[in-house]
Amino acid sequence: MTAPRAGAAVVWLERSAVWAAPTVPESVSIGLGSNQGDRLDHLRRALFALLTHPEIRVHAVSPVYETEYVGPGRQADYLNACVEVKTRLAPKVLLSVLKGTEQRLGRAPGGHLRPRIIDLDILLYGDRVATDPVLTLPHPRLPERAFVVAPLADLAPERKLPDSGETVATVCARILARGGPWIRVRAEHPLLPQEAGDGEEAWRASLALHCR
Repeated sequence: MTAPRAGAAVVWLERSAVWAAPTVPESVSIGLGSNQGDRLDHLRRALFALLTHPEIRVHAVSPVYETEYVGPGRQADYLNACVEVKTRLAPKVLLSVLKGTEQRLGRAPGGHLRPRIIDLDILLYGDRVATDPVLTLPHPRLPERAFVVAPLADLAPERKLPDSGETVATVCARILARGGPWIRVRAEHPLLPQEAGDGEEAWRASLALHCR
């Protein structure tokens, strides 16, 4: 009668490991979106919050896309982008950091499927695959939405999705080929100001001027 308990313990340990903090910094893809007010300013303030967090290192920033709202009813168009970071924060701790940033930037709680000042989502957390009521990895709608996959493909086109094995570029091409809500790059509205140099320190200094 001990085998079932041992097996249950193994399953529990495996599930616990999925949510545990990594021993070395993990690569994480974070999606950013806004469709209220000064959308670009909201995205930049969210990026600045990531850049100034002591446990998060920002490594790459995508172009900004303008996208048609996807969902029930009608809403204003979104600006969307993606950033690649490395962190030792556990997935749910990172999620709490992102939700706290949303609130500080003015997003009201309970805003699912409503217009929003800022939206921050964990798209990929390394190669982890997990689901619970709080967080699903990878993001469950990542393979369906161009506004998520297109900026991610700019940063990591050959990265394989851990649940399907498909590359980000393959998923992006399939979504764009089937049509649907429009999406376009807004090259005139970069997430990083034009004068920003290279690397985190330069990005922080440049955005600090815009986020005073």
